[in-house]
Amino acid sequence: MPELPEVETIARGLNTAVAGKTISSAAVTLAKVVSPEAARFEREIAGARIDGVGRRGKYVVVSLDRGRKLVVHLRMTGRLIVQQANATRPEPYSNVLLTFHDGTRLCFADVRQFGRMRLAGPEEPWAAEIGLEPLSEDFSFDAFSRLLDGRTTPIKVFLLDQRRVAGIGNIYACEALWEARIRPSRPAGTLSRQRRKRLHNSIQNVLRRAIEMRGTSVDDYVDAEGLRGGFQNQLSVYGREGKKCPACGSPIVRTVLAQRGTWWCRKCQRT
Repeated sequence: MPELPEVETIARGLNTAVAGKTISSAAVTLAKVVSPEAARFEREIAGARIDGVGRRGKYVVVSLDRGRKLVVHLRMTGRLIVQQANATRPEPYSNVLLTFHDGTRLCFADVRQFGRMRLAGPEEPWAAEIGLEPLSEDFSFDAFSRLLDGRTTPIKVFLLDQRRVAGIGNIYACEALWEARIRPSRPAGTLSRQRRKRLHNSIQNVLRRAIEMRGTSVDDYVDAEGLRGGFQNQLSVYGREGKKCPACGSPIVRTVLAQRGTWWCRKCQRT
């Protein structure tokens, strides 16, 4: 599933490609992926102007005129691909097509059909339960530390909770914990002030580096131009079971926490 760096990369690419354009028509070929229901969705989004494209957590947020938002969750295999006016056919597995006045179009493609696209009104609190953005000013060390206080949840599981910190998934939780030298199963609330500071810094450092590399392509992720990211070439632990730890040379291990694969170094991440 695309995480913060991948969604940020997609949003930036889309903003460059479609901001300022007007949607002339919409075609929904798989009704379950949109909200409201397909006919209403097609009717209400036609004629809308795109003011800009951003991100909230793992969601791509397309800002429309009149204060509306088109909120897209890509889930496992969803893609948002911009096609030029001369494209002869839609992106394979396209479930929603948004055609603009200039003939270009935005394809929401998803082979596994888990992704969702929601047209939200100006007052709709669709993001009410999403946590702090880890690259925002709100994500200060003190704010992060307060979130950890009293928590008995393993720190890796805590980082995956989108109600606490937005946008971090399995890849970047593993990488940030390795960089901070913290055992993934350590209860979140037991981290010392020093370890909390290391983790706070590591989260931001890893996410920023991944954005610079346009995200991590280990499965199906591509950006709005259909291009793969590059951070997979810099992963220290994620997906590297049995390979040498970049810091100490010990073999990376894979364990399971809350039904999620977790890659880490037993020597570097002892505490």
